[in-house]
Amino acid sequence: MVMSSATLLTPYKMGHLDLAHRVVLAPLTWYQCPGNVPRAHNAAYYAQRAAAGALLVAEACAVSEMARGYPDVPGLWNTEQPNGNAPISSRDKQVTPQVSHDGQVLEFAPPRRLKTEKIPNIMDDFRIAARNAIKAGFDGVEIHAANGYLIDQFMKDSVNDRTEAYGGGIQNRCRFAAEVIAAVADEIGAHRLGHGQLLPFRKVFRGKFMVNGGYDREEGERAVADGYADVGAYGRLFLANPDLPERFRRKAGLNKYDRSTFYTSDLVVGYTDYPFLDDDTVSQVPAG
Repeated sequence: MVMSSATLLTPYKMGHLDLAHRVVLAPLTWYQCPGNVPRAHNAAYYAQRAAAGALLVAEACAVSEMARGYPDVPGLWNTEQPNGNAPISSRDKQVTPQVSHDGQVLEFAPPRRLKTEKIPNIMDDFRIAARNAIKAGFDGVEIHAANGYLIDQFMKDSVNDRTEAYGGGIQNRCRFAAEVIAAVADEIGAHRLGHGQLLPFRKVFRGKFMVNGGYDREEGERAVADGYADVGAYGRLFLANPDLPERFRRKAGLNKYDRSTFYTSDLVVGYTDYPFLDDDTVSQVPAG
């Protein structure tokens, strides 16, 4: 690894985005979009965390109705959804949503094998979702390729038992991911595109790397200082601390996150009710 003088709090230019620091909001899963269209409470959540120069990676948006693994997740496949996303992606924020197809991870529909002749349709779904994201005012998109969802399923030899061009050796298993990347890059430009956890591509990818910052500041600092990553993404800590970069800067205490509220459908509790630094209404733990 190449040691760097950078820290999480140093400014950074990531593609066409000018970041005031390297503390990024990681995408988190929420079930709070009835009809798969974001609402005012979703915009409020991102607005709380959108300090000047921050980068927010929004939750995964399904690329089609069939791509939803769970109900009440946001989507980017029709004309109404970009309008619903517009308040989230307003010009005072730097936001890139994930675009996702959950594949066989389906809660309310039985999975079935994806026929080879249907794969171009999936490529079009990703392309249209990316186009809709830019139309909604987002700064780019991140392709969700982790957590056992469709792209990850193609890459894993423990799951992918296909015998045609998309199965077998690692090159064939990565073909689907590569084609999705190419389709989205062709639609919106490679400078607006990120990939979520495409580890097989790490040795050949020459772009910017984002690492999960883990459970404390130090883990993210080490990754940036060692040259392992360019920025650190925080999920649970950024959820519980809407002003997380400022807390890091001031070495302040951190709010405790409430795990019991992670996957509820409440529009406030555990979502937009965590206090800012100068609000003492929630217990805090010492800075880590």
